Amino acid sequence: MGNNLRARLQQIRDSVPARVNNNPCHEVSRAVSLQAEAPLPGPDWVTLSSLVAKRSIAMTPPPSFSAALRTVPGSLGIILPDFLRYQALRLSLPRPDDLLFFDLETTGLSTGPGTLAFLAAFGRVAEGALKIDQYLLLDYPGESDFLEAVLGEFAPESIVVTYNGKSFDSQLLKIRCLMNGIRPPEYFQADLLHPCRQLWKRVLPSCSQAAIETGILGLDRTGDIPGSMAPDIWFSFLKTGNPTELLGVCSHNAHDIAGLGGILGALCGIAEDPKGTGERFRCDPENLALLWHWAIRRYGENAFGQGTAKTGEELLRAAAESGYRKAAYIVYRTQAILAEWKGRDPESALGFVDAFLALPAIQGSMEDEMFHRRERLMNKLKQKEKRREYPAFDD
Repeated sequence: MGNNLRARLQQIRDSVPARVNNNPCHEVSRAVSLQAEAPLPGPDWVTLSSLVAKRSIAMTPPPSFSAALRTVPGSLGIILPDFLRYQALRLSLPRPDDLLFFDLETTGLSTGPGTLAFLAAFGRVAEGALKIDQYLLLDYPGESDFLEAVLGEFAPESIVVTYNGKSFDSQLLKIRCLMNGIRPPEYFQADLLHPCRQLWKRVLPSCSQAAIETGILGLDRTGDIPGSMAPDIWFSFLKTGNPTELLGVCSHNAHDIAGLGGILGALCGIAEDPKGTGERFRCDPENLALLWHWAIRRYGENAFGQGTAKTGEELLRAAAESGYRKAAYIVYRTQAILAEWKGRDPESALGFVDAFLALPAIQGSMEDEMFHRRERLMNKLKQKEKRREYPAFDD
């Protein structure tokens, strides 16, 4: 099937020159293309091909990135399961120099065939800084060369770090490769969007990368060109050849890579010290505790290093004492079960159930289950009282 697809694509390409030469607009189109070939966006860019440029820069990462520079903690898999799957596949945790930060700027927000990527950035750890390589498409006909250059950045041992990359960046890259008859890249990816939503969706009005950077990491992106303006700026560059605003998009793209490093560093710090660092970065206490709880239940106490199970219990208890309902439900239900069946003390079990039901705004399945448990415990206590009053009838 792959060979047939490549053959059909090649037939389409072969037919393009004939159709174009008969097109009266061909000379205008060719003139625009040649105009885009000549200028580079700036002195720090080099030519890779007639319509693809590259630059390499070093950026100082945000202070939070220092945690990721030291080591990738084993407990990071609790917050970011992609790292746990990488560890299972590679039989080891990734090292800081295995991290490859990846971001695209595109002509739209859809992954459909009408959208293409015109700017790609890759960031790597290098001597305490981030080395960023950027690839810029100068006009449509250079897309194949652009994709080939971008694909050369991916390495089998790397773990590619993105923000919403699984749903967008990687999908679009795959589609553009297929449309150009190029084999799509295969790489292991860690998407930071989902853990960020878990930790901050009830803290911030938005969980966009920019919102996390400014609201949690305290980064200043004042004067930054919004990503939503990137398509119009690139189209304007194609028409005018003026790279001034396009360089602003390139700067935005590079800062996104630095921001990715900062967010990952924050997650590493939270994984190492969920109580202290979690409070510093304003994590949602309940969701952080639940991430720990479910990870320990699923993978076992020893999957993330010594002491992580105890840390999870402390996080869950603290969230329950603060009145968070899901955490309280797990804690009080567990204590009620232990008191009833292991301690043979239904009265204490009833106390835990009542403590949960006294919390405000309890509703749904948690309330129903606890009411049912309370009713059963009350019946058990009544039966116990009857046996005390009438011991002769006690079977």
